Amino acid sequence: MKAYDPKHIKNVALFGHQGCGKTTMAETMLFEAGAITRRGSIDDGNTISDYSPIEQERGNSLFSTLMHLDWRDTKINLIDTPGFDDFVGEVVSALRVIDTGIMVVNSQYGVEVGTELIFQQAAKQNKPIILAINQLDTDKADYENTLDELKASFGSKVVTIQYPLNQGAGFNQIIDVLRMTMYEFGPDGGKPEKKPIPESEQARADELHNALVEAAAENDEGLMELYFEKGTLDEEELQNGLRGAMQQAQIYPVFCLSARSNMGTGRIMGFIHDVCPSAADMPPVPLEGGDTLAADASGDPVLFVYKTISEQHLGDMSFFKVCAGKLKSGSDLINQSNSNGERLNQLFVTNGKNREQVDELVAGDIGATVKLKTTHTNDTLTVKGNDVKLEKIEFPSSRIRAAIVTQNSGEEDKLAAGLHQLQEEDPTYQVEHSQELRQVIINGQGELHLGILKHKLEERYKVKVDFEKPRIPYRETIQKASKAVYRHKKQSGGAGQFA
Repeated sequence: MKAYDPKHIKNVALFGHQGCGKTTMAETMLFEAGAITRRGSIDDGNTISDYSPIEQERGNSLFSTLMHLDWRDTKINLIDTPGFDDFVGEVVSALRVIDTGIMVVNSQYGVEVGTELIFQQAAKQNKPIILAINQLDTDKADYENTLDELKASFGSKVVTIQYPLNQGAGFNQIIDVLRMTMYEFGPDGGKPEKKPIPESEQARADELHNALVEAAAENDEGLMELYFEKGTLDEEELQNGLRGAMQQAQIYPVFCLSARSNMGTGRIMGFIHDVCPSAADMPPVPLEGGDTLAADASGDPVLFVYKTISEQHLGDMSFFKVCAGKLKSGSDLINQSNSNGERLNQLFVTNGKNREQVDELVAGDIGATVKLKTTHTNDTLTVKGNDVKLEKIEFPSSRIRAAIVTQNSGEEDKLAAGLHQLQEEDPTYQVEHSQELRQVIINGQGELHLGILKHKLEERYKVKVDFEKPRIPYRETIQKASKAVYRHKKQSGGAGQFA
């Protein structure tokens, strides 16, 4: 794989409510970029992202998946995240390492619960967001209603870049008010033909274009002066304004697509390349103690582990972001959480379960390594003497709890080992060994979350388990002070007792 500098690395994640089309969009992006030669599908269970058997069986993303592609000599690291709120930990960890989020919205249902919850997480971290209205080729597609709901939910920062000309079963035309052109797709999607905007749409397109120009120039004095001088901005000036506004999360641009039919995905990738911030453009990341760390490739290597998984026949795989410097295979680093040394013998970039070994990763890039001895999620690795430590990811508290027991006696040690490993993979699981209740209590995000834990224990660790209601500890306490009088008399032979 060729080398990239931080200016040519874009880290992007796909977010959204379950069923909005994130995994299909990821597949289409990989296909458009030539990273794969054939698109898989959810129904066939052969997508790059949802590669685990349980995801293929259910037809939903349950874990975040790291992929990458090259688009016009820029590397785009792409993370597909689950839409179920039970797996919010996967979303939170992805948000920590990306530069831009794409919020995919189903045009049939508009803003759903998952859309709002995930948006709240992204807003906490002030991440740039693209709004992608998907599935515009369905009979129930309703772009206008979806756009209204987006504006009602996320405010005036929602700015139109595109709108569909003929949504529904015959969808194949998109008006782009940034480039002031119409894209018309063939039956198989892919690269569209550029056409003039129809006369009947010119007034609407002009109005939306002017609103876009004003949004881009609003927080840039230089662009505002140009706008007043010329009355408009050319495409390059407009892109520069949008780039600055996105970096500060001042606008949420809206795009149209049908990921399933490969219509509109390439344009979003072009926008990521032209406008979205690179790893070098993002603000420095916060360190413990109040300092910050910039994505400078010339400094000492610093990496942050944001996710850990266990692969059969391979062991633990740690996913990390290089936050500074250049990381080479064979590097000896120090874990700042426990002061233990680690050697990174192999570095990988991944596309789902497929791994490609590389010799070097630079600041801003995302990769993976295997068989680290004492390094876990949220750990910082640096060279000896560079005692910096990145702020840890704050995972949400648990919302449901249950006691877990083995179906067969004598398998308690296997259960303990499995729970320890699964908590390493997903820190939103919390395991409590209650001596008082004499139960092992597992805390999670919801019933589905605990159900996936049960599935992993049974499939991976071969230990059958059941969930029970946690016992309630019974305690008594003195409620208030009181007085009583008692006369004690006892005579049973010998000296009597009297008090």
